[in-house]
Amino acid sequence: MANINLAVIYYSSTGTNHQLASWAAEGAKAAGAEVKLLKVEELAPEAAINSNPAWKAHVESTKDVPVATLDDLVWADGIIFSVPTRFGNVPSQMKQFLDTTGGLWAQGKLVNKVVSAMSSASNLHGGQEATILSLYTTMYHWGAIIAAPGYTDPVTFASGGNPYGMSATVGQDGKIQENLRDGVIYQAKRTVSVTEWVKNGKSQ
Repeated sequence: MANINLAVIYYSSTGTNHQLASWAAEGAKAAGAEVKLLKVEELAPEAAINSNPAWKAHVESTKDVPVATLDDLVWADGIIFSVPTRFGNVPSQMKQFLDTTGGLWAQGKLVNKVVSAMSSASNLHGGQEATILSLYTTMYHWGAIIAAPGYTDPVTFASGGNPYGMSATVGQDGKIQENLRDGVIYQAKRTVSVTEWVKNGKSQ
């Protein structure tokens, strides 16, 4: 693997997308990339966070995870995003971060970044696909290159069959219902491979 920088940037309120992002970081490192695991800044008021014990506990347990910055986007050759769905859309915390990238966009510093995304919801048809596609819309404006998993490996079917990106269904017990780890690791490795092709040129 030739010198690929990959940022895994997530937002998570109670831990699901932190788990997906951690698996993605694991897969990208296994593929030989230099990896940063980063969260976007929490914008919700303390009253809302404190009213949900799982949310409060997750904020506390991930307090040492670095917050993503615009410099991280410049550094990265490839980016994997992981977000929960909010009414079929990207959560405001991630949207706020994306909305600060206008300066980089204007300078052409986001062109040809390779991007992939994952999502979660509390039921099987809770908007995971719509959320991923909504996030990708911003990437089209960047001039980024989408590295979706597609059906390029049988693990996609075993992990729920979402070709846009791995997606989790979270039960009332807070646990991911699908067997997603292998699918996430595959998506991360594929993202690193596509990033390498883009950065260094694919010879075949």
